[in-house]
Amino acid sequence: MNIATKRHLDRRAFLRGAGTVLSLPFLEAMIPAFATRAQAAVGQPPPRFLAMCATLGFHTPFLFPQETGADYTFTPYLEPLKALKGDFSVISGLQHMEQNGANGHTSEMTWLTSAKHPGLAGFKNTISIDQLIAESIGTRTRFPSLILGTGSESLSWSASGVPLPAESSPSKAFQQLFVDGTPAEVQAQVRGLKRGRSILDTVMGQAKKLHGELGKRDQEKLDEYFSAVRDLEGRLVQNEEWVQKPKPKIDAKPPTDIQSRTDAIGKMKLMQDLIVLALQTDSTRTVTLRLSGMNAVPEIEGVKNDWHNLSHHGQDPAKIEELKVIEKAEFTAFADFLAKLKQTQDNGRPLLDTTAVIFGSNLGNASAHNTANLPLVLAGGGFKHGRHIAIDKEKHVFSNLFVSLAQRMGVEADKFGFSTGVLDINQA
Repeated sequence: MNIATKRHLDRRAFLRGAGTVLSLPFLEAMIPAFATRAQAAVGQPPPRFLAMCATLGFHTPFLFPQETGADYTFTPYLEPLKALKGDFSVISGLQHMEQNGANGHTSEMTWLTSAKHPGLAGFKNTISIDQLIAESIGTRTRFPSLILGTGSESLSWSASGVPLPAESSPSKAFQQLFVDGTPAEVQAQVRGLKRGRSILDTVMGQAKKLHGELGKRDQEKLDEYFSAVRDLEGRLVQNEEWVQKPKPKIDAKPPTDIQSRTDAIGKMKLMQDLIVLALQTDSTRTVTLRLSGMNAVPEIEGVKNDWHNLSHHGQDPAKIEELKVIEKAEFTAFADFLAKLKQTQDNGRPLLDTTAVIFGSNLGNASAHNTANLPLVLAGGGFKHGRHIAIDKEKHVFSNLFVSLAQRMGVEADKFGFSTGVLDINQA
């Protein structure tokens, strides 16, 4: 065996072992936390972030008003939000750049990352904005981020471009968030965390031996990996402390999972109710929710045809009218969700005021799989709202908005994805 082959095999063995360890923080972090004592003392609610993506898009003529500014006429999709006009802005003109990929729907993989050409040969995704935020502030709660979906896939990607699993069962997520384990179960979790730290020690020892056998470039890569492992070790210590603390006590009853595959709106509502509880109890401050479409007829009155087929309407008026029924139901559920956030108090302020919510899609024109002029509503977060904001062409880069949202969350970032600057919503 030559040296090059030996290094290659050793390094693969190391990364394979490390991969098991690196998954531990995510699994153990699926537990909520109370607000920190420091925050409770000063009475200042922390900022929060939520991103929701409907993967089959929205028919934008029913969303975007013809008028810009505050004096716009409510469109069919904005009608359910009429009572909340001062709490949201509808934004047009944003572009999801260079998204021609393996197929017309792969842009959902990069909606929160802005990586190029998803799914094509050589594609490697980048970190999603929610995980960038979680890396910065996630240690302040026992659950760095909450990753949910009405299907099995998620919107969230790690720093190494790996998709993070979504929880699609509201009942399981509820239990992880709010149901304390027995003393024996808690001790088992602690033992598991200690085993994880022991494995880390072993892996680090192996890695250091390997370090001396590598070239300079590989050594630099390995040093970056060491930093990630040290960060993970800190999280394991933190998780061990949180495991032994009680979970928040709430009045809400555990949700019952919807068994029907086609009840899309029912699943959306259950997840949104769970998000309100998670944010209200400061279980996490960063949430993503992927709303899956389907190649089936959704259980919505007035809908008789396959949803995916309707989204590819080809400008057929009959299909567009039926699609309108589905998408207006989504916006009605969204309006109910915003109303609950507004009614929920967060240290004397509406929870909606402290939570920046983006609701939209990776597809600007689902019928053509186009990613220009993305449908987007930004709600809450303390921004100046009540307007239709049409983004100028020179500022139309979608990820400019992410820079602004990340900075609001306390992340020191001046660039993300294709960003060319910061999209200041208050000044737009």
